[in-house]
Amino acid sequence: MKNFSISSRNRVFLMVLVVTLCTVGLTGRLAYLMIFHSQYYIDLATALHERERSIKAPRGIIYDVNGEVLAGNRPVSTVSVIYNQVTDPETVIDTLSDMLDMDRNEVAEKVNKRSVREKIKSNVDKETADALRDLELDGVMVDEDYKRYYPYESLASKVIGFTGADNQGIVGLEVSYDEYLMGENGSINTLTDARGLELENLPERRVEPKSGYNLVTTIDMNIQSYAEQLAEKVLIEKNAKRVCILVMNPQNGEILALVDVPEYNLNDPYKLPEGTVAYTEEEKQDALNRMWRCFCINDTYEPGSTFKTVTATMAFEAGVLSVEDTFNCPGFKIVEDRKIRCSKVTGHGHQTFRQGIMNSCNPVFMEVGARVGVEGFYYYYDRLGLNDKTGIDLPGEAASIIHKKENVGPVELATMSFGQSFQITPLELARAVSAIVNGGTLVTPHFGKYITDENDNIVKVLEYPTVEGAVSEETSATMRDLLLSVVSEGTGKNAKVEGYAIGGKTATSEKLPRRNNKYISSFLGFAPADDPQVLALILIDEPEGVYYGGTIAAPVVGKLFSDILPYLGIEADYYPEETETN
Repeated sequence: MKNFSISSRNRVFLMVLVVTLCTVGLTGRLAYLMIFHSQYYIDLATALHERERSIKAPRGIIYDVNGEVLAGNRPVSTVSVIYNQVTDPETVIDTLSDMLDMDRNEVAEKVNKRSVREKIKSNVDKETADALRDLELDGVMVDEDYKRYYPYESLASKVIGFTGADNQGIVGLEVSYDEYLMGENGSINTLTDARGLELENLPERRVEPKSGYNLVTTIDMNIQSYAEQLAEKVLIEKNAKRVCILVMNPQNGEILALVDVPEYNLNDPYKLPEGTVAYTEEEKQDALNRMWRCFCINDTYEPGSTFKTVTATMAFEAGVLSVEDTFNCPGFKIVEDRKIRCSKVTGHGHQTFRQGIMNSCNPVFMEVGARVGVEGFYYYYDRLGLNDKTGIDLPGEAASIIHKKENVGPVELATMSFGQSFQITPLELARAVSAIVNGGTLVTPHFGKYITDENDNIVKVLEYPTVEGAVSEETSATMRDLLLSVVSEGTGKNAKVEGYAIGGKTATSEKLPRRNNKYISSFLGFAPADDPQVLALILIDEPEGVYYGGTIAAPVVGKLFSDILPYLGIEADYYPEETETN
């Protein structure tokens, strides 16, 4: 057996080869890093010796349709400390706790925390910030910032919404259009030594923030303000739980006003109403959520007799009803084993359909609903958009709640025909009735109109889908005429406005559970009746005393129309006999 061994010369050769290969490899790797990754490592090195402070971008402004600021910004400052740069901690703690009106122990804990940068307080007013900056305390940074400000405080609070500490939208339009309203933050970069201390006499690297885009809305502050005054007056007089008023253009879905009182102060959105009991954080958050929610959009209700406009439309579209068809109302109707009463206990007697809708007679509409049938009811319910959310540009929209079609019998159909035993949102009702009176177009209710830049140039025109042919022109004309009769001679006569043709429908909806004597009184009106340009819906939730919609809700819309119709440039349309007497 041979003995193999490596000679000294071969060992040297192998060692040289290994060293050479390692050297070539390391040189190649170094060249690769220096040539292709040089900037990456330069940035890393810079980051080790550079401290960045954010400059918050101004949030875009929210305007009403006339250019009034609904949500703007106020300059404030954020105060923070850099632990490594604080040379006199006691002075810093005393000064900050005193000038910022903060607990000394809280400030001390933050000042003594070994962090790169510790925020002490944000939203510091300009006067205090300037005074603190002038003291030039080592390690104390006072950076410019912006605070969202709502000049009209509670006006349209449940529509506009508010922002959080990070300047992001929380609820309302502030969150719906957050992607446009949020700007791009800037930064201040300063060089530091190995200990983290800023190097003196070296320039700062500053990246300027970019302002967010502005939102121009369809809200008319004057109409919103006036509607809110009317709602608050009713809220107090009727000691109601809430009062909602929606004003929109039925031709295109633009919402001019949406009131839901009591509103809340957008500049102090976490303050609960007086008398609210909340023992835990969970109870407090639940109370806040209720305070912030908008009933017209986020909640459903039984619409009651305002829904009779939909039932009548279904019947005309199905060809099972004419205006002069006659009915008999003895004060009730027997459906299977149920005796369902009319609001008039003694009954309305013999009447045409026109008289039936003017009287808001339940037996008439039970008969009309039976003619339409379950299949027809669900077909037209869907065709009028009531199975779908409206698509409004606010978060949290609720959907309608209705029986499964296969579970609907004669009793359910009868009650549904006059607006009970199912639930929709007030906004869904307003959208459906808009289609009924505008010639048959389903519009998308909305608040957004334009997106503009800081120079008021239009960046984007906001568009919303429509659906043609939900109702025929013939049915639409018939319904406008019938609903004009409801106001001129029927249950809605308290909504009359001299010189104007107003159409509308009243409702008094009994809340669940029944026989608790709690109601929602409402009225839905539009004008001018022959070519509707404005539609208004009012809901009075749990009024005390008289609760009939025709008595307490219709007059409010009448008062609203008497002021806003001339304001909108809608001329009075006097009838010929009235013109002759002038």
